[in-house]
Amino acid sequence: MAKKKNILLIYTGGTIGMVKDYKTNSLLPFDFSNLRKRIPELNQLPCKIKTITFKTPIDSSNMNPKYWIDIINIIQKHYETTDGFVILTGSDTMSYTASAISFMLENLCKPVIFTGSQLPIGDLRTDAKENVITAIEIASAYKNEEPIIKEVGLYFEYKLYRGNRTTKINSEHFDAFSSPNFPHLAESGVHLSFQEHLLLQKKSSKKLIVRKKLNQNVVILKLFPGITEKTIETILNLKDLKGVILETFGSGNAPTKKGIITLLKQAINRGIQIINVTQCITGSVNMGLYETSSQLKEIGIISGKDITTEAALAKLMYLLGEEVEYLKFKEYFENPLRGEMTVL
Repeated sequence: MAKKKNILLIYTGGTIGMVKDYKTNSLLPFDFSNLRKRIPELNQLPCKIKTITFKTPIDSSNMNPKYWIDIINIIQKHYETTDGFVILTGSDTMSYTASAISFMLENLCKPVIFTGSQLPIGDLRTDAKENVITAIEIASAYKNEEPIIKEVGLYFEYKLYRGNRTTKINSEHFDAFSSPNFPHLAESGVHLSFQEHLLLQKKSSKKLIVRKKLNQNVVILKLFPGITEKTIETILNLKDLKGVILETFGSGNAPTKKGIITLLKQAINRGIQIINVTQCITGSVNMGLYETSSQLKEIGIISGKDITTEAALAKLMYLLGEEVEYLKFKEYFENPLRGEMTVL
């Protein structure tokens, strides 16, 4: 008989951890130590579940790098004695958090599965129960004594995605997330079906390396028709600025106005790393395809290819925090480190 897997469930905050007090009609924090009582179906899974709850659960909108490090510290402390992790967070910033955690855990060889819900766990029509049950099932899924998932995933509404490939697309429907440029890794139907050819394959013999240095001196600069040079200049001259995610049009295009190009070039000359990502939901940056992106390529702007804005921001913070040599930065960013982009 297969040994039961040890799963650690970490609750940081968010909608999923709330139950309704029907006397006052208010929402109260859920006691995750009673998880099996609330979701008795968990008793059918071949795993032992331990829970850790943040002392003060945080709303999704308050998530930040400090809490990412708190999550990392818990994983690091329990990594050797745990077979899989399930992390419950608010869905609004889940793609940012999942992306960041993926870069912070180098040589990860165990499942770290993020999930949450659109409705509180105590609601009549909640999606929380299914999401939690299946996320735990995925985290405990092993084959030939090896975990099937050896990366950071995000499970929501019957689909498991690579965490750093996701973006939240809906605030009302249960299928709240999309992975626009990469297929889902698994699907929960009558059976839990993995697309094993898409999974990151890693050697379990490699030691986990935890990266906790993140540089927050970054901004997202979204271009729009009519954006002024003054606006761009103000942002690029922020004190201590080290990196910019430049959200451009289409396949990486920007206004060819000389003043704008000059401002971007001056920022690069000051050592600021500028990453070109597309505003489109799907597709990739291809600088040089049109004249409106050729100048960006010429001045040294880095291509984000088909990376999401959320993953680009996390990767930028990570590489700046690791103080990657300036001349090697472009090489590191334009190549996948955790499966976050496609090599075109």
